[in-house]
Amino acid sequence: METIMKPEGFQEELLHVMPEYIVKELEQSELTKHLFISDIGVFPRAQYHYRERSDGCNAHIVIYCTDGEGWIELENRKPLQLTARHLAVIPAGIPHRYGASSHLPWSIHWFHLHGDHAAPLFKMYNLYEGSIYLPHSINTKFLTEFEHCYELLSNKAYSMAIQVHVSNVFRELLSDIGMSSAGSSQDKKRENYMESAIRYMNDHLEASITLSDLAKHTGVSKQHLIFLFKKETGFPPVEYFLRLKIQKASQMLDLTALTIKEIGSEIGISDAYYFSRLFKKMMGVSPTEYRKIPKG
Repeated sequence: METIMKPEGFQEELLHVMPEYIVKELEQSELTKHLFISDIGVFPRAQYHYRERSDGCNAHIVIYCTDGEGWIELENRKPLQLTARHLAVIPAGIPHRYGASSHLPWSIHWFHLHGDHAAPLFKMYNLYEGSIYLPHSINTKFLTEFEHCYELLSNKAYSMAIQVHVSNVFRELLSDIGMSSAGSSQDKKRENYMESAIRYMNDHLEASITLSDLAKHTGVSKQHLIFLFKKETGFPPVEYFLRLKIQKASQMLDLTALTIKEIGSEIGISDAYYFSRLFKKMMGVSPTEYRKIPKG
């Protein structure tokens, strides 16, 4: 770990750096190699705090400012100001520098995250894009879980069970932060369109609806609706609707004594042969075979 450019240690600081032999174990374990913590700490009122890495870091750095102010500067980007209850991520391998404000030094919780799941996780929730404000509920959870994990790592870093637990806690924390972060107005519009379309589908599982019906209901063009569904679900709207029908049929096969033909009719497919063929295509087994599979 590099030397912090400050005249002395921060009062009441917490700092834990994983020994190299443990890091190697974490890199090789099936349960931690995709996501694990190597360094973790808390720097309260970190006056003169400054760090610069001209070659970047081999881990993703997550910094959460709980008080005061500071800044982060990535290569070829404008400095990012970080204030209380804002979190930012520095991607692995990117040259950077950061430090505390001279007039109001920040207090930060930070950790280094490794593993091939880290970058996709940050990208999925747009956590690379500037700073993320943590609402009260997420702030409380973050600080509570952070303290819990810090204590575990400080006392029992050698325990693989502890390491797996910590890895899972931080995975959940990051997804919670991503889910809670306010999206743009455009993101919210897209979400509203999707919710409206899927609600309409679920309300009409017994019917046949067209792309035109769906576009008219949601108030967007057919082309845009196709784009949204492929982006969010991986399927065009009509195929997604068929999958909802088959999902409903699966539930009825498990929970009712209705015949195959009756179940097909319940989801708007009166041709039993077509229903069975479609069900097998999507589920891998016929309705009759599916019903015989033990559940629970």
